[in-house]
Amino acid sequence: MRTVRAIRSRILTPSMSETSLDVRGFHKKSPEAQQLLETVGKSFLTGYAYATAAKDVAEAEQQLEQIDRSFRGFAYEGAGMGFAILDGLPIGGSHNVERFLASRGQHHSYMVYIGVGWAMARLPRFRWRRVKVADPLMRWLVLDGFGFHQAYFKTEQYVTRQYQEPEFPWPTEGQRWYANHAIDQGLGRALWFVGGTDGQLVADMLDKFPESRQPDLWSGAGLAATYAGGVSAQELRDFRERAGRYQPQVAQGSAFAATARIEAGLVVDHTAVATGVFCGMTPQEADAVSARNKPVGEPETDLPGYEVWRRRIAESFAAVERI
Repeated sequence: MRTVRAIRSRILTPSMSETSLDVRGFHKKSPEAQQLLETVGKSFLTGYAYATAAKDVAEAEQQLEQIDRSFRGFAYEGAGMGFAILDGLPIGGSHNVERFLASRGQHHSYMVYIGVGWAMARLPRFRWRRVKVADPLMRWLVLDGFGFHQAYFKTEQYVTRQYQEPEFPWPTEGQRWYANHAIDQGLGRALWFVGGTDGQLVADMLDKFPESRQPDLWSGAGLAATYAGGVSAQELRDFRERAGRYQPQVAQGSAFAATARIEAGLVVDHTAVATGVFCGMTPQEADAVSARNKPVGEPETDLPGYEVWRRRIAESFAAVERI
């Protein structure tokens, strides 16, 4: 069986060359930034391969825990994609994502849900129903992952030509009109990679999008700048200034990134630098803002609870004095 799983994993796992900035055609700001982004991509694919080759969730998690802590979250994201791919295929079994989220994956829930979105971008749409995401609040992160995937692999269509799905077919119930907003949040994250962590180039790309899409896009970029890094404090300050009236959205994305790293126990030095610039506080304080504003139950509004949460966080940061 191990040989069968290894063969299955080799068939399903994309080549590491797919993470090369040269292959992707992304901007190369510096050798250091290039190495960072390519290591992120390789860590993601390593986690994906662990998931698709493992005999069970526990075996994959043992391997994931060996990844360098700076990049371990990306490996868990890749594993989330891998387990979702297995759920979606006839040969992969079922409930892999649910078991992952019930084990160590629960500490990486942001990243796992995003990884599920990558899987949806690769699976036939009629197989989506097999991928179970139970949390009505966090499920929008699946579409964040879908948006990142599309911008990363279909950059000309989704970034240059700014394509949007006319009627996205997921989720099958609830406030489906919100789908493109969540997708744009992932697209904004991807722009940090497309722009090679060059904040001014990323801001130039963001500015080209319609005004109605910019709050979601800037939020995603703020999340990526905080979680992935690749910039100095001064570059972060310059990016914050370019955000202008979208600075609260950048801070909201930064707070989500802080929460993702804190819950996983993977806070790094850059996390504090970024939340200091974007949020005017430590990662722990930014995480507390996120926790205080998290909705309990369904809010009495037409907005999804996830969007209510995001707006509350952004409003909390609107009056914060930043360094």
